[in-house]
Amino acid sequence: MTAPRPSWPLPRQDSAKAQAEWVLGPRTAKRLATFGDGVLFVEARAGVQFLAWLVDFVVFVFGVAVGFVVLAGVGQAVNLDDGVMVLILLALLFLVPLLYGLCYRNGRALGAVLTGTQLVRVADGGRIGGKAPWAMLVRTILMPLLLFVVIAGALAGGGVAPGGSQVRISVDVGATGRLRAAGLTR
Repeated sequence: MTAPRPSWPLPRQDSAKAQAEWVLGPRTAKRLATFGDGVLFVEARAGVQFLAWLVDFVVFVFGVAVGFVVLAGVGQAVNLDDGVMVLILLALLFLVPLLYGLCYRNGRALGAVLTGTQLVRVADGGRIGGKAPWAMLVRTILMPLLLFVVIAGALAGGGVAPGGSQVRISVDVGATGRLRAAGLTR
């Protein structure tokens, strides 16, 4: 995506954030961040990230529902045992996000396409590539499960401190494109 350079001269300031504010506006410039290699980008708003996740989660639920209907039809025709049906249904919960993740190698699943975001590596802003099925499994199953555990722990009187390293981040594709078109990359 390319955008024309602004017709007005950019201010001569040392701060990339001040220049980004001039190009993107003050609200968007507040989301300015850098990758591990020092390249600037604009992080997607939290509401937009949630909406992208919600769309992906709905696709996951729809895929599991379709798999369940197909499984019920096959189970009736072949006369499968209830234990086998339960195992196949549990396998569906993990296979559907992994298969959906295969379409996600460039970080643009349906939720990201609809919201104008992209999931990229924090280290350098590159594609998530072959780890996309794992990322989709984390987004659709493990994150909601973790959220449930955190809420249940907080309601039980305990507290859980967030920790760990962040490997992927959602980027606002349009704003980052305007940032790069203005020549503000570092």
